[in-house]
Amino acid sequence: MRVHYLQCGTDCPLGGPLFDGFSKSIFGLIPCAVQLVETNEGLVLIDTGYGTEDVRHPHPRLSKFFHALLNIRFRMQETAKSQIQAMGYSPRDVRHIVLTHLDFDHAGGIEDFPHASVHVMDRELDSALRHRNGFIAKRRYRPAQWDKVSDWRTYGEGGERWHHFDGVRQLEGLPPEILMVPLAGHTWGHAGIAIQSDQGWVLNAGDAYFYRRELDRRRRCTPGLRMYQTLMEVDRKQRFRNQDRLRQLKQDGGAEIRIFCSHDAIELRQMQQLPAAPTP
Repeated sequence: MRVHYLQCGTDCPLGGPLFDGFSKSIFGLIPCAVQLVETNEGLVLIDTGYGTEDVRHPHPRLSKFFHALLNIRFRMQETAKSQIQAMGYSPRDVRHIVLTHLDFDHAGGIEDFPHASVHVMDRELDSALRHRNGFIAKRRYRPAQWDKVSDWRTYGEGGERWHHFDGVRQLEGLPPEILMVPLAGHTWGHAGIAIQSDQGWVLNAGDAYFYRRELDRRRRCTPGLRMYQTLMEVDRKQRFRNQDRLRQLKQDGGAEIRIFCSHDAIELRQMQQLPAAPTP
């Protein structure tokens, strides 16, 4: 297996460094990070970012509220489908999509890969299908992005312990080096995805945190991202508990465990500078 790190969407919220911590513009730079894993059984996407139909028809496919709040820049060349085709692959080659969660900026490209099985925590799918109550829930979950999926693979409670986390699961039809790690708080069925390589473990923490300094011994976050996380959280206690676990994992794991989140431009750049890491 080889792992590639893609940027499949760009948000540019008004506030610049108040969001990303480094911009000199009035607009921030918030990427949507996606992993592409080459395996012997085909390609695996970890999240999808925004998809081709999001670019073509942002409304009513996406919420005008989040479009305006995040100042989303829709670019066809940033879609996972376009980047995969540029690498010489076909959308048919994507056999599996593994989701950290079903928010609009993670699930927009699912239907660009109609031959893929879609893996997600069952509580996340249930929340998106049956519990879209309230202002945020109705706008974060956009069924038009995934209502044509015919092959859902869902995962409930149970599993093994992995470092500081319980209920960690191997995924049906995928190599055992790819694990789903429950990380509720941002959403009820939010998960991280761990991949073992010959350089150690990489944990995609999704939206369990948004800013790289949140995993420092002394937690720090920009005002804009602190506000956004509070807006989107469903359980603050669980969110902070899982951040504490991630922080401890970072301290304990050292170079053996690399952690990154979905929306930090500097973390994504660091991951992209690594070789397309082969797994054992």
